[in-house]
Amino acid sequence: MSAIDSYRALLRTVGPAYLAVAFLGRVPLAMSQMGALVLVSGVTGSYGLGGASAGSLAVANALGAPVFGTLADRYGQRWVVLGQSLAGGAGLVALVTAAEAAAPAVVLIGLSALAGLAIPQVGPLARVRWRPILAAETPERKRRLVDAAFSYEGATDEISFVAGPAAVGLVAVLVSPGGALVAAGLLLAAFGSWFALHETATLTRPVAGSSRATGRVLTGVLLVLAGAQFLIGVLFGGTQTGATVLATAEGQPGLAGLIHATLGIGSAIAGLAVAALPERISYATRLVVASGALVVLSAPLLLVDTIGSLVLVIGLLGFAVAPYMISTFAMAGTVVAPDRIGVAMTMLAGSTGIGYAVGSATAGRLADHFADSGGHTPAFAVTVTATCLALLLALALRWRSA
Repeated sequence: MSAIDSYRALLRTVGPAYLAVAFLGRVPLAMSQMGALVLVSGVTGSYGLGGASAGSLAVANALGAPVFGTLADRYGQRWVVLGQSLAGGAGLVALVTAAEAAAPAVVLIGLSALAGLAIPQVGPLARVRWRPILAAETPERKRRLVDAAFSYEGATDEISFVAGPAAVGLVAVLVSPGGALVAAGLLLAAFGSWFALHETATLTRPVAGSSRATGRVLTGVLLVLAGAQFLIGVLFGGTQTGATVLATAEGQPGLAGLIHATLGIGSAIAGLAVAALPERISYATRLVVASGALVVLSAPLLLVDTIGSLVLVIGLLGFAVAPYMISTFAMAGTVVAPDRIGVAMTMLAGSTGIGYAVGSATAGRLADHFADSGGHTPAFAVTVTATCLALLLALALRWRSA
């Protein structure tokens, strides 16, 4: 079965409406972090407070993800995701109201954290649904279609994290920064709820009406995979910070978001192509190849000194990102019990968010410290270091599975 045939089969199985809803349901998460940064910094005049609000939202979301994943495994996704979508949407609107009312900093940071805690991780939860959706397929066909589904989900995640910040910028210009975050809240309440109520959510209910997930989740392999996703988060944070520093030095700070978006474009293209890989190539082998490509393609970041060269390097680097992430999520789905896949997927997503926070903070400190000698290069050194460590982890997993 070719990659195109696999994608057609997935489309026939769930229908285009589900794919659209699952995509739009994850966009608000991609909008919320930048939306909080733009709103709070614009209203208060403090980039530090804006960054703190955005950071608290991201970290709370990352820490809450496995908790809600556990609840989804125990009780099914429907009511868990529905409650999150409504609460998260309300939280984003509350943050806008508080910011425009000149609320104290502690209130803004606290509301950002509460909103982030509630926003569901639609991407990982959508991955959980594919195996039960395809349960009636033959084992060989199911493996092929699950691979295609995970490739599609990886590409969709990348597209959402390009579209989300772009939507924030567009609505902020046409309406207001607060309007952008309100739009994210309404989008979450509408499409997050639709995703929760979709008939596929019933497939995630515990087997035989059990209300308790009993399978083991914290295996050594899963913890290593969480570490691998933490490192890809560090890559995102270091790369975005380095791009911001270089763009600012070149007098084009507004281009930083667009420059970083090129990472997602290449990643989305590569993610869709992963479905064409032969089944005989194991996930562990794919992870080694992808992490090796990350090392090779990130190294030129240490040499860039213009926006043009940076766009080229980041665009190429993106082609290794999605294959890496698809491999980690797919492998996670095979190393935990079926009744704990939700918490496994959300744990990996949460690890990515924490890695992003650590990577951006570390790269920012290095950029400030070495500002006189070109702060973007030390920031990009965080990215390169993360890729080298990712390769070591991938080799360790490959050695263990050999």
